Amino acid sequence: MDDLHYLMWAGLAAAMVGLSKGGLPTVGMLSVPILSLFMSPVKAVVMLLPIYIISDLVGLWLYRKNFSAINLKILVPAGVGGVLVGWLTASLVSDTAVKMMIGLMGVGFVLNAWRKRHTAQTPRPASWKKGLLWGSLSGFTSFISHAGGPPFQVYLLPQQLPKLVFAGTSTLFFAVINLAKLGPYHQLQPYGATELTGALVLIPFALVGTVVGAYLTRKIADDWFFKWVQLGLLAISIKLIVDVLRA
Repeated sequence: MDDLHYLMWAGLAAAMVGLSKGGLPTVGMLSVPILSLFMSPVKAVVMLLPIYIISDLVGLWLYRKNFSAINLKILVPAGVGGVLVGWLTASLVSDTAVKMMIGLMGVGFVLNAWRKRHTAQTPRPASWKKGLLWGSLSGFTSFISHAGGPPFQVYLLPQQLPKLVFAGTSTLFFAVINLAKLGPYHQLQPYGATELTGALVLIPFALVGTVVGAYLTRKIADDWFFKWVQLGLLAISIKLIVDVLRA
């Protein structure tokens, strides 16, 4: 029963990863907290990386025609640089500080967006200055705890991109970031048979989640899609802040 209980929750965590790769942002951030019920957060982060990469492959195919090239040109180098900084400072950076920073940014962004919801907002163009800042922060926080979504969304949401372009840009960006994390993760905590076997068992859950996520992304109306993105961002941000305060 213990094994069945673990498989149920671990499968849910993997499915959450798949849903995010299918186009439902912020959902994947629930995966590490779920797995942390059964193992250390560090081990959970390491074990989930292969799940992210496998799901990325499906997401790349699903969104191969829907993405913002200019934003990827800005975000990808910045994000890889953020991963490098996370690797070099892994022993110096507090998980608590990173969680609080992500949480406060996310809450602040959503509250500001809601404050302006009744005023007409002009879509912002892609920006090298802002993209390099938020992209590098996204890569850094993604390295720490697979939590790169909030900084990425703070940068991209004001551009008011079409729904599928937004989802595809997110999928392609994090596919590159996750590949960039593979070497540093293995260097900091080498993959063993236990982690690889655990990841292998969870792959079917992630693949199903990816396909379901892509289906829901296409079916949900654009207005409701971005409302759910904001609600998800707010919920995750509040949870991160609460986790820090409890600790």
